[in-house]
Amino acid sequence: MTEPWVALEAGAGPAERTRMLRRAHERFTEAGTISLPVRSVVADSWRRSARARVSPEAEGAPVELTDGDLGTYRSEHPLARVMPLFRELMGTFAADGEHLLAVCDAQGRLLWVEGHALTRRRAGRMNFVPGARWAESAMGTNAPGTAVAVDRPVQVFAAEHFMRRVQPWTCAAAPVHDPRTGRLIGAVDITGGDGLAHPHSLAFVQAVARSAESQLALLAPPVTAGETVELAVLGRDEALLIATGRKVRLSRRHSEIVVLLARHPEGLTGDELLCALYEDESVSQVTLRAEMARLRRILGAELLHSRPYRLAAPVECDVDVVERRLGAGAVTAAAAAYTGPLLPQSQAPALVRMRRRLADQVRAALVDRNDPDLLADWVRAPWGDDDLTVWRALAALRPTAPVLARLRELDDELASPGHEFA
Repeated sequence: MTEPWVALEAGAGPAERTRMLRRAHERFTEAGTISLPVRSVVADSWRRSARARVSPEAEGAPVELTDGDLGTYRSEHPLARVMPLFRELMGTFAADGEHLLAVCDAQGRLLWVEGHALTRRRAGRMNFVPGARWAESAMGTNAPGTAVAVDRPVQVFAAEHFMRRVQPWTCAAAPVHDPRTGRLIGAVDITGGDGLAHPHSLAFVQAVARSAESQLALLAPPVTAGETVELAVLGRDEALLIATGRKVRLSRRHSEIVVLLARHPEGLTGDELLCALYEDESVSQVTLRAEMARLRRILGAELLHSRPYRLAAPVECDVDVVERRLGAGAVTAAAAAYTGPLLPQSQAPALVRMRRRLADQVRAALVDRNDPDLLADWVRAPWGDDDLTVWRALAALRPTAPVLARLRELDDELASPGHEFA
């Protein structure tokens, strides 16, 4: 592993680095300025923590799941299936080294905290316990919370923690993903003393996370040929459909139909499809039946059923990937998966609503995240060039001359006579 993700390079003195970090932390909390030796990943996390109004003086994490609720949630969580693997790979290391093995969900809630008994009692005083929320927005910079925030393995050493109560600790965590969908489902963490600042501890948790993903893939039911349909519709006017080993580029109308059926696995009647596809109420069922007959010849009768119209296989759509990542709070990963508006030229009423809703969700998540790099990526894309909301958010964080100039242009256009409000 290389910087900036490793907290302390091999051979560096932890005591002196801790003193320097404490001074840097004091400067940041008092004046908002970042100085060396604060790593960029930690500086970004401190800024997010401050924007989330996390208090450096807070005593402990909020506990959101207890007793039966915690037990039920853990038993249903996909990471429950790999807890035996985590214990096999990390349990002895944690117990012998007076460390803790911790596993959290995609929202930074701790599900399991195991390891050395005395260390567990010490950690319990700051509510580093199962059911507690250790997301950055609740507890500031910490390895499990930051790992799920940035979707990267990360190490947090001593005074790099945002909250002073947590600064005696050092931790390393790596995110774990669903091997089928790529969705972030949580993180695995090792927490203890300064000894964990070694680069090997970060490589260790990353290897454990990858092993867990491999185990989840083996435990998942096998996918047979033709069982799942893949559908790509973001940033393209004609959908790309992959089924039974075939790649099919669909016409715009057929793309709209397949998207609608993918969103409604229970099926849609002819009348429901007509309302979703056509603004013109005079379009008849005869027109729709002709379109469906042509689509059935392309897809095959075994995939497209009727009465009601429905797809006979589950569909993995790139829209679903973006929505899942947003739901898991993985904003960076969601922005990466958003390759453009959904069927941008479609005028089908239901598709227009879906397109606007997805873009609004991504935009809102980016503005809420307050990451200038993510905002800049959005406005540099063709679909974001005239997005006034995102330009304003970017200008507040990065008021460079080009950004302010573009913002003035958009404000002038908005104020110009004849401007039509959507």
